[in-house]
Amino acid sequence: MKHPLPARPAHICVLRLSALGDVCNLVPTVRALQRQWPSARITWVLGKGEHSLLSGLSGVELVMYDKASGLAGMRKLWRELSDTRFDVLLHMQQALRASVLSFGLKADVRIGYDKARSKDWQRWFTQRQLAPHPRAHVLESFMDFARALGVDPANTEQLEWDLPIPEIAYAEALRLSGEASYVLMSPCANPRLRNFRNWSAQGYATVIEHLWTQHGLKTLLSGGGSSQEREMSERIRALTVAEAIIDTMGKTSLKGLLALIDNARAVVAPDSGPVHMANALGTPTVGLYATTNPERAAPYCWQNYVVNRYPEAVYTYMHKQLDEINWGDRVRHPDAMALIQASDVIERLDALLEAHPSAPAVESHDEI
Repeated sequence: MKHPLPARPAHICVLRLSALGDVCNLVPTVRALQRQWPSARITWVLGKGEHSLLSGLSGVELVMYDKASGLAGMRKLWRELSDTRFDVLLHMQQALRASVLSFGLKADVRIGYDKARSKDWQRWFTQRQLAPHPRAHVLESFMDFARALGVDPANTEQLEWDLPIPEIAYAEALRLSGEASYVLMSPCANPRLRNFRNWSAQGYATVIEHLWTQHGLKTLLSGGGSSQEREMSERIRALTVAEAIIDTMGKTSLKGLLALIDNARAVVAPDSGPVHMANALGTPTVGLYATTNPERAAPYCWQNYVVNRYPEAVYTYMHKQLDEINWGDRVRHPDAMALIQASDVIERLDALLEAHPSAPAVESHDEI
């Protein structure tokens, strides 16, 4: 057989550069590989922000590639790994940039997605492809790489993350949130061309008022410092009472955000990194979905609490039924998220808070 798979790989390369939510969904696959072959080396090539998020991940050598460095950065990475040959390279990124980067890495065999899931000519850069898996969640698609190597599927159901959060990150979180019990709300997804995933300021403000008046919970607004995010924060704060909000927009590191999520009573956000970070940490999560399919991209362990207006958006703006579109197609219409009503979010949040009533203790996490 051409390009046989290793029966017991000694050194595995994982290639997945982005994004924050996707690398969180990939960690259980890495843990499954570690359980199967505890002595195997695992090298993960990933992006700059993703490296910051996962730094310290146990048993994994993280190698950063900053996409802003372009081809010069690729050449630098190739030089760093020039003496390294992998038994297998798991090509988990359907992007031409990642495929070009993979070309300079030495590996006995390269595994990529099957025809249905492959994009940007990825199959030209791999020798073996995954078995077909129609209608797979993103996390399950990553798990398919472990299955391709012969990892027992029963073991892959034992989801494990164990994301590292240093004590300094908990100190940062405590400095920002104080002793308050809060729901973390991350209102903005990363802006991408014709990728409309943000809900309305009015909708968020209505949910914040409900959390404050009915549950006595503050809402901690999180996000970056972009003009879009600052504008959203200002609009939300103008629509609700000041004492109900803790505004941390642009004030947190990625590790600090993990600590804030870990201490939160729950998380509310659209399809974006924070819902998958929360999922990885076991924090109850309400995801807001209309332009992306939650069956493919919802926070995996909290799919029962997703606000799902995707079928309605497909019908309203694409004029089709779900069985008439490709798996994972996006609804690229700026009004699609407006199909989500504040009452939808409140109903899911109330159910979530009732089912998971115990708020995590806010600890000092002092250094020993």
